[in-house]
Amino acid sequence: MRGTGAVVAAALVMAIGVAGLRPASAAFTIHKVDTARFTVSPDKPVFILVMGNDGRPGDTTTRGDALHLVAVNPGQARATILDIPRDTFVSIPGRGSDKINAAHAYGGPSLQAQAVGSLVGVDVPFVVDTDFQGFTAMVDDLGGVDVDVPFAMNDSFSGAVFDQGVRRMDGGDALAFARNRQVEGGDFTRTQNQGVLLLAGLAKLRDARATPASILKDIAVLGRHARLDGLGLPDAYRLGRLALSLDPANVRNVVMPGRGGTAGGASVVLVDPAADGLFADLRDDGILQAH
Repeated sequence: MRGTGAVVAAALVMAIGVAGLRPASAAFTIHKVDTARFTVSPDKPVFILVMGNDGRPGDTTTRGDALHLVAVNPGQARATILDIPRDTFVSIPGRGSDKINAAHAYGGPSLQAQAVGSLVGVDVPFVVDTDFQGFTAMVDDLGGVDVDVPFAMNDSFSGAVFDQGVRRMDGGDALAFARNRQVEGGDFTRTQNQGVLLLAGLAKLRDARATPASILKDIAVLGRHARLDGLGLPDAYRLGRLALSLDPANVRNVVMPGRGGTAGGASVVLVDPAADGLFADLRDDGILQAH
């Protein structure tokens, strides 16, 4: 796979480049944040916000329902997924203090990226953004993803009824798995499970059993579902190369340390003091040291 990485990345960029001409109904959008800089250097981590918003057909205002800051170290081909609970109480640039997911409602993907970047202390140049319907359609078109369910689930509200272990999930199953809060740990566990889904998607593209034809088919699927917002082909090419450089075994999935609390009478997640050290570690090289 690595030997053909440049060719596959180029195909990915070509597919996404064509998809960039598609209307806003695409399953996911890659936004470039105007206020952030982007360069790829072996000794400099790259930070990308992967977000699922809570939009449904007809909604005009949406919140960042799933927030995952992906830090990639290009030189070491390693990465960290930092899972941030959606109710984390933070200072949103220009808007005062609120739940971090409100930034998307106030100012779209750019303000959401700024809020996450301000929390962690990094520039976030890109946001990959999808909604419920788009996420489900894309997973279905990919033929499903293999998810390692960490424990048995039986939640009638989200529809997450799964045995423990590896399971092939279609779009509906994957969405139910991502939305299940009826678990020990509540939203902390929920956001960690969403990180598990991200790793399952990466594994789909990196499957050593895949043939060149199946890889190109999956890339074509991504292209059909993608839309670019302020993103040129050079940046898209660099992002494609970054994604394909990562082996899921070299990606850590970590939840931000926090605790439940209240603010203004609302239930929120308060950032734990232990998060300061974790953020500093992440800023350094994008890799969290094992503890």
